[in-house]
Amino acid sequence: MIISTFVCKRIWAMRGGVSHLQQQHYFSTQPASRLAGKVAVITGAASGIGKASAAEFIRHGAKVILADVHHELGKATADELGPAATFVGCDVSQEPHVAAAVDLAVAKHGHLDIMFNNAGVAGSLAMSITDLDLADFDRTMAINARSVVAGIKHAARVMVPRRAGCILCTASIAGVLGGITPLVYSVSKAAVLGAARSAAAELSKHGVRVNCISPHALPTPFGINAVKKMTAEEDVRRVKEMIEATGELEGTKCEVEDAVNAAVYLASDEAKYISGHNLVVDGGFTACKYLRFPPP
Repeated sequence: MIISTFVCKRIWAMRGGVSHLQQQHYFSTQPASRLAGKVAVITGAASGIGKASAAEFIRHGAKVILADVHHELGKATADELGPAATFVGCDVSQEPHVAAAVDLAVAKHGHLDIMFNNAGVAGSLAMSITDLDLADFDRTMAINARSVVAGIKHAARVMVPRRAGCILCTASIAGVLGGITPLVYSVSKAAVLGAARSAAAELSKHGVRVNCISPHALPTPFGINAVKKMTAEEDVRRVKEMIEATGELEGTKCEVEDAVNAAVYLASDEAKYISGHNLVVDGGFTACKYLRFPPP
């Protein structure tokens, strides 16, 4: 039987005879603890979705290993987030680096509960396949797709013996629909979706969950730089407006917090029976395609 939070609040208030303001204060002051005692590794954690996820994981009680190729930025982020954060240099295109980040989590905290494969690059963003540089294609696939497979592999290595764990992967709506971004990025994110589904099928019998998060375009430094490359627009404020204007859901916009909230949910025990799923955070963008009738 599922009882909503609203109903619980009403029952609690009636039994205790407290005012609406008192119950509001009670629930607003309860500590966040959805990830209490959990240990996470987040790649690409020095900025953007990775940094925001690390901060929220820590707020919910987790210890986090911040793995990133940008050493100075990563160290500064770890200092900012406090003692629950530990930075490790990590070039995710190098499998030994990914393995070392996982091993650090186990050595420092005794186990690994959450592996968040989040690091990625936009690639050259060649607008036509006829202009595609296959060397750039290989580099982009190594960082966006191969690294996810490495992350799943080494997380599974330490999670399977414990018969528990959660592996998350940052994909994209570009992996769901063609034509949203240039080919290289789209292919790399479609590969992430395939890797997660395949791994979920194998690892379910070991109690390990694997899921993806596919956000809409976001005005993070990553997203802003990518749109600047694609449009030649240099005004950051204008670029942010362009990104936000691509949204489908009226009255709101996609923000980093939306992707982070999805990650917290999927990493928590609230999602204990969700695996092999791609949680699309796009305000319905990929749910429809309109018919464009010509004028009569």
